[in-house]
Amino acid sequence: MNREAWKPFLKRWSEEWLAVHDVEPRSAFEEPVTDDWLGFPPASAEQVAAAEARLGCVLPPSFREFLLATDGWRDAGLFVHRLRDTGDIGWLRDLDSPWAEDCDDIDDEGDEEDDAVILARSLQISLEADAGILFLDPGDVDEHGEWAAYELFTWRAMGPERHGSFYELMYDLYAGFHTLDRPQCQTQRDWDAKIEQARLASLAGEVDGPLAVLEEAARFGRDRAKILLFQMRAILGVGDAIELIDSTLRRGIEPTWPLDAPFLTAEVLPILFADHKRTARWRTQSTLVGLVKHGSEPVQRLIADYRARASEPGFRVRFGGADFDDAVHAAIADHTGDDAWPLLRDALSLWRPMSDDHLAPIALLADPRIARLITPERGREILTMRRG
Repeated sequence: MNREAWKPFLKRWSEEWLAVHDVEPRSAFEEPVTDDWLGFPPASAEQVAAAEARLGCVLPPSFREFLLATDGWRDAGLFVHRLRDTGDIGWLRDLDSPWAEDCDDIDDEGDEEDDAVILARSLQISLEADAGILFLDPGDVDEHGEWAAYELFTWRAMGPERHGSFYELMYDLYAGFHTLDRPQCQTQRDWDAKIEQARLASLAGEVDGPLAVLEEAARFGRDRAKILLFQMRAILGVGDAIELIDSTLRRGIEPTWPLDAPFLTAEVLPILFADHKRTARWRTQSTLVGLVKHGSEPVQRLIADYRARASEPGFRVRFGGADFDDAVHAAIADHTGDDAWPLLRDALSLWRPMSDDHLAPIALLADPRIARLITPERGREILTMRRG
């Protein structure tokens, strides 16, 4: 990431941030924001060289080029208020910082490097943050000379989060800003277009490409990406798939996905109820219970309506359109175990999506007999079929 590539990325970030935030100087000595730019004038080559001489090292490429694009930065996300410039970046152990105390808690008997070892040798690059710190680790260098970059916040109740480089750290902070603030901007519109392309590619039988696009779009807070990604991961047997539903349907965050109530009722709720029944013995709270307590009001109403219908005599989960539903029930009616799989696979030719949010026949997973048949390998086979 050279300085010419940094500039348009940081310019877009600045414009999107300033569209939803007022940025005031934090001291009488700080210049006000001008020209929709969160940064500062670029450091000169001499300033960077002086900083490297003072630190006794060559800075990693993406951070060095960043400084040559802007010597410091305001508001790297909601929790990092200011990055240091060439004059005040420094070794964490040498700075007047509460984090320096953690450098002394080194466990000499541990087989792996603990957090204190990493902190003790790291370069602090954040100046002001919300009970947190950003730092670069010169002891963890890749083939391009990039140092591993970390963010650490005490309120997360977890250790430092590692990124492969300073650029990857900044990109993650940028994505996090989008997830929390959800600005109406070109970046979000670009992701929405890519999500639709990924949906069509998935229905055509592609797997890995759509997965990668949807995972990245989900990082930017696009809830439709999470809904589609949940379906692909669920069919592939990925254990954390259901967490995507939990984070999308809770109240408190402005959604970026218009609630598709028929799809949610027909395809998602059967899985949530089955998951609750299957895991109630060992989980303190299922996703279903969490949404009953903390879901948005429309979601809570849909859950209550579904529970009422599910308690009626003769209720059964429908797997889709009439032809597909009949074929699935016929496949599992007179066959047990793997004998049912060839019939179920043949029945999949009859499946059709019920809406533009519907990517895979996930309601099948609500039936424990069918869920056992759909191994990760068979799930991938389903996703490689042209569907609908």
